[in-house]
Amino acid sequence: MRCAQDVAPVRAEPADDAEQVTQLLRGEPVRVEGRLGEWVRIATAYEYPGWVRAEALEAGEGAVALGGVATPLEAARRYLGTPYLWGGLTRAGIDCSGLVHMAYRAAGRLVPRDAHQQDEVAVEVSEPAAGDLVVYGSPVDHIAFWVGDGRILHATGRDGGVGVVEEAESAELRARRRRVVRL
Repeated sequence: MRCAQDVAPVRAEPADDAEQVTQLLRGEPVRVEGRLGEWVRIATAYEYPGWVRAEALEAGEGAVALGGVATPLEAARRYLGTPYLWGGLTRAGIDCSGLVHMAYRAAGRLVPRDAHQQDEVAVEVSEPAAGDLVVYGSPVDHIAFWVGDGRILHATGRDGGVGVVEEAESAELRARRRRVVRL
């Protein structure tokens, strides 16, 4: 099965008002794990589980679009100004880990969806370089690209949803920094 819509919300539970945990993009393959009425339990190509409406899927193999941009940081900069949206993966709205996920996809690599998953598969670095990732919280609850000179690029929902910005790492975030990693 594959996604038949430009963007389809993937929900935590089989209900339109349930939390959006990620999104499917047109043509992305899914593995069907179950059905409940008009809802289908799926796992994405990157093993992310959730529920989508049956109408969002169609028969076919599908593929995850990868490549086209030289580096993940370069790809992430293309999202500057994008609004913040929990579970979002598009220029219409994106969250912090979705930004990392989509930036790596644009650079030709499929990585996990959530910040804690990204942290789990990454390698810690002692000297950050531009394009490395800064992981925050314990448990992990935020992730950002390291730009250099004390600056980060991230999708932030602070103050009701600022969105994707490049800015100095705030003292508040710096105090919550867990580690710097490289995928």
